[in-house]
Amino acid sequence: MTANALPPVVDADTWQRELEALRVREKAATRELDAIAAQRRRLPMVEMPDYTLEGEDGPVRLVDLFDGGKQLIVYSHMWFPGETWQCPGCTGFTSQFTRLELLGNYDARFVIVTQGPIDEALAYKRRVGNAMAWYSTANSPFGADVDAPPGGGFAVNVFLRDGDTVYRTWHTNGRGIEQLSHSFALIDLLPYGRQEEWQDSPDGWPQQPTYSRWAVSEDIAALYGQGT
Repeated sequence: MTANALPPVVDADTWQRELEALRVREKAATRELDAIAAQRRRLPMVEMPDYTLEGEDGPVRLVDLFDGGKQLIVYSHMWFPGETWQCPGCTGFTSQFTRLELLGNYDARFVIVTQGPIDEALAYKRRVGNAMAWYSTANSPFGADVDAPPGGGFAVNVFLRDGDTVYRTWHTNGRGIEQLSHSFALIDLLPYGRQEEWQDSPDGWPQQPTYSRWAVSEDIAALYGQGT
């Protein structure tokens, strides 16, 4: 970061013109996101097998994760066997969701599944202060079948229930999950942005290696955790 890492100072009228020019692009992006969501609502779906997972109170069927609702969002949390601290990206991302009851107004629920054994998964949930419902797929092919196999990456999948039959309607991973993040949306509003080397920023803007500002799992536990 250089000493002149500041936006240029202009008069109020010039600033307003620049803002209005940017607003044209922002509104176009909003309309494009609306169009993408409309296409997403028109996707076909695929029927899922009757999986059995493990919950806090024992075995549960996939259909039980809906808790009587019609729609379900599932985050597949990466898991490393034998490790005290799990994926920092997954830990930080899921720490954002603390008040999910409002999804009930849309007949929906948002939960975590992981390949870790349920007792270890629940202990980790407490350690980092996670507020979501956790389920284990350690003894189920579910993770592999929804593109989050043991030793694999993270993913978001969406499901729709018709009676006791569950259908998969959408999937994403990688940067596709950013649209669900509260923190990135806020950080991208800031003059310096994420401050990562890959971003297109003015000369002299603070930039560091990718992920270097991300909170590690220990940081999340220190902020929100309940201990072991």
